[in-house]
Amino acid sequence: MKEIITSSQNRFIKMAASLKEKKFRDELGLFSIEGVRLVEEAAQANWSVDACVYITGAEEDQRVQEVLLLLQSRNCRMIEVSAAIYGKITEVKQPQGIMAIMKKREYRLVDCLANVEKPLLVVLDEVQDPGNVGTIIRTAAAAGCTGVILTKGCSDVFAAKAVRASMGSLFYVPIFEGLSQDEVINSLDKYDIRILATSLEDSTIYFRTDFNQSVAVVFGNEGNGVSRKLLEVAIERLHIPLLGYVESLNVAASAAVILYEAVRQRQ
Repeated sequence: MKEIITSSQNRFIKMAASLKEKKFRDELGLFSIEGVRLVEEAAQANWSVDACVYITGAEEDQRVQEVLLLLQSRNCRMIEVSAAIYGKITEVKQPQGIMAIMKKREYRLVDCLANVEKPLLVVLDEVQDPGNVGTIIRTAAAAGCTGVILTKGCSDVFAAKAVRASMGSLFYVPIFEGLSQDEVINSLDKYDIRILATSLEDSTIYFRTDFNQSVAVVFGNEGNGVSRKLLEVAIERLHIPLLGYVESLNVAASAAVILYEAVRQRQ
């Protein structure tokens, strides 16, 4: 059964608007996703959808109608609002008029590594651009990675830009947030996972590295690269050769190149 909210002062609308800020996403354990494609992914994934908000008339679109019916069948809270009220909660300049409020999910490394032969993990070390974070998560999912670890200092994976860049992939790859470098090191050591770090210093060309084993590949901050602490414990340092007049590759592009070399070797 749908609800119709007509006031921007409604408690739910205020809550949904607050999810634009990380502190409220953390406090409430919720985040929002927008657009037909992302809400479709959420409806089809094994994730908890707390509520769906849509603009009056949006259900006239066939795809929107289908996703609304799917969410209704899962007993999701359905809320219809005017375009003006939707404008209070959206972060998109040209919204498609449909949003899902999602419950965050916490993963444990021990569960994700159970019965996994030769895990392939991605570690993002203080990667600060949410677009890069989301894009790398999407690439990691496409490459069949076991999980993505984000150190403290990374952009929030549940920020709107990161969620959009992931294109729904965050629903399909385990993500571990907010670990210190020491926690990353200790966790990977516990499971005998070799640390490989991207670096231009004292490094090997990436395709000469053996990815056909249990490894975690570390990609660093856009300006400073991988932290010294993780570089010092890395079994091997990797770089991508730059043959033209280019100082470096974007971290998301680097991740795609290296992860698909791992895919090639593992086939």
